[in-house]
Amino acid sequence: MAKPGADQARKGALRLLQGVREGLSLSDQAAALKALPTADQARAARLAAETLRQQGRADAVLAGYMARKPSPQVADVLRLATVELLELGGAAHGVVDAAVSLTRGLGKRGQAAAGMVNAVLRKVARHENWDKLPPQAMPDWLREPVLSAWGAPVALAIERAHQAGAALDLTPKVAGNPVEGAEMLPTGSLRLRGPVQVSALPGFATGAWWVQDAAAALPARILDPRPDERIADLCAAPGGKTLQLAAAGARVTAVDISAGRMRRVAENLARCGLEAGLVTADALEWRPDTRLDAVLLDAPCSATGTIRRHPELPFLRDGSAIPDLVDLQARLIDHALSLIGPGGRLVYAVCSLLTDEGEAQIAAALSRHPGLTVETPDLPCIDPDWITPEGGLRLRPDHWPELGGMDGFFVARLRLAAA
Repeated sequence: MAKPGADQARKGALRLLQGVREGLSLSDQAAALKALPTADQARAARLAAETLRQQGRADAVLAGYMARKPSPQVADVLRLATVELLELGGAAHGVVDAAVSLTRGLGKRGQAAAGMVNAVLRKVARHENWDKLPPQAMPDWLREPVLSAWGAPVALAIERAHQAGAALDLTPKVAGNPVEGAEMLPTGSLRLRGPVQVSALPGFATGAWWVQDAAAALPARILDPRPDERIADLCAAPGGKTLQLAAAGARVTAVDISAGRMRRVAENLARCGLEAGLVTADALEWRPDTRLDAVLLDAPCSATGTIRRHPELPFLRDGSAIPDLVDLQARLIDHALSLIGPGGRLVYAVCSLLTDEGEAQIAAALSRHPGLTVETPDLPCIDPDWITPEGGLRLRPDHWPELGGMDGFFVARLRLAAA
């Protein structure tokens, strides 16, 4: 028998999957689950995310038991149940019965498909080769550049990392401070595994840490902020890097175009007892009163490095926006350099797996700005294999496989010539 609330969670998960097909991210749909108890909201989100991570494998299994392709709504029910059965180890009777009930709730088409769903899933429950199936492939618009850059073994390793998902990473306000149950990573981030309610963790209320992927925490460390330095964090929201800079004692101005996202930055600063100037503005138009010592630019990008955390991303994007993003990144780099005094530094970062947004972007910036140089990161926690020939830092989801991976990032520290 299904646990209390299980069917409500499954209904919520199905609603999320259907929303992704309509072009909505999982986070965009949070309000759709508000009527559910908190535990059911969390379970629905986990079920939907896991189904998206495993969709390719689920489709491969289902294809062996169906003569024709079902409607998109019924396909979502079948995928959800297949993943619950084969990946999450759900009891066959409860999962199959729930899937049939969900199918009948889809209207006349669902009523007609309920018998097929029952028959197919009873066969799926006996499937034996799930673990031997390859992970879901990246879409061609992403996989082809990854293959070109690093080859087939790396592409497959990245796909396996996407399938594995991501743990919860925290950045401590004071370096080295532990959190109960968390593992200290080589870069100083803390990692918690398994489902976690963030607000219930020790240290949340007192602002002892904030949520931030281990890879996302490296750009601020590479900038190497010093007390009283004047630093701008451009495109700052949700604010993890602003918090890092402020915790280091820098005089930080955080700039972001989204007022709503800037409210989150303000809330996190208040919770952590840190201070920064907050400016809601287009980073391309903002200019400080005097030249800065440094700028951290986490530029808008394809976000292809975050698929293990956002498994819906490959279903929402087709790569068509990348040329415009590359153009915007170049303009932001040029503008950021104009805000810095002689000898100042800029850290450019993108959570992208595409070299057009990373390595090639820096090569182009060097050609546009004579005297601009790249400073190779020298942090002891950085694996030398992560350093690119240009002197930047290339992070990939398949790095740290024994520790649970990291988001994909490209980071480079640029230095202007001294006067």
